[in-house]
Amino acid sequence: MNQGPVEPSTSSTEAPLRDALTIGIAQTGPVLTDDPRAMLPAAREMFERAAAAHVELLLFSEVFLTPFFPNRLEPDFDRWFVEADGPVMGELAALARAHGIAAVFGFGERAGAAYFNSALVCDEAGRTLGIYRKTHIPAYFPTSQQGGTGSFEKLYFTPGGTLPVFAWRGTRFGIQICNDRLYPEASRVLALRGAQMILMPICFSTYGDPAQRASIWEVPLRARAYENGVYVIASNRVGVEGPRHHLGRSMVVDPRGMIVAEAGTREPELLVSRIDLAAVRRARVGFPWWRDRRPDLYADLGTIEPPG
Repeated sequence: MNQGPVEPSTSSTEAPLRDALTIGIAQTGPVLTDDPRAMLPAAREMFERAAAAHVELLLFSEVFLTPFFPNRLEPDFDRWFVEADGPVMGELAALARAHGIAAVFGFGERAGAAYFNSALVCDEAGRTLGIYRKTHIPAYFPTSQQGGTGSFEKLYFTPGGTLPVFAWRGTRFGIQICNDRLYPEASRVLALRGAQMILMPICFSTYGDPAQRASIWEVPLRARAYENGVYVIASNRVGVEGPRHHLGRSMVVDPRGMIVAEAGTREPELLVSRIDLAAVRRARVGFPWWRDRRPDLYADLGTIEPPG
């Protein structure tokens, strides 16, 4: 299986860009066991529902096979990771093949001695097209508030080193995993590389401040869509998982920054949306950010130190 990230093809034989695509977002529920295989029945159900709805591409959330373990401090963490070409991911690929649906799976990836927060892309035949590895790895201090567990991802994950754009059946999309969405520079790179959509596997909880967290949830999703003229497709976990309350509200944001579909806050569900890919070009003509950019003024982004 090809495990490397895939850059856009420049071949003259590449399929022409298409006008529409039916997207499915698998908003799965809390994971109450450490065994990654335990979520396979939920994945199977999502594929069955997606097939009935004629979904062509199905997006799962961040590390959806396991609990959101980075809210713990445990040195024995290998059990939460699987190999990209191992049996668990093989079963997921078999589901894609059986239902004829391409998919993006968020998972904890074990690759040699390294561990990544990854998203594997497979086509409708179950073939791996590539892997994106989360590039912006956060860490948050815990608080004394209920649910304020903090996050210790930097102790578990190696950051990825590329921002690939995947070409599939006349579409181009990039991937950003959860915390990645807060960095507009990376989204802009994906758009400049031809992405029409940015798919975002997320595991967003309310932590210790549910009002604030619920209020800001949509802000970066809508901003990344609007400022780049892309669709943002975000899949989030839902429900109570130990001390974590996952918000749900998986959503589709169009290239004008408008929410066109949104899941609920209580239950697992499959959110289905018909994506008008021609809207990407219309948005970029209407708001020509590529024409008015001034990259000559932005050179300091890679060198300047933030203020103290």
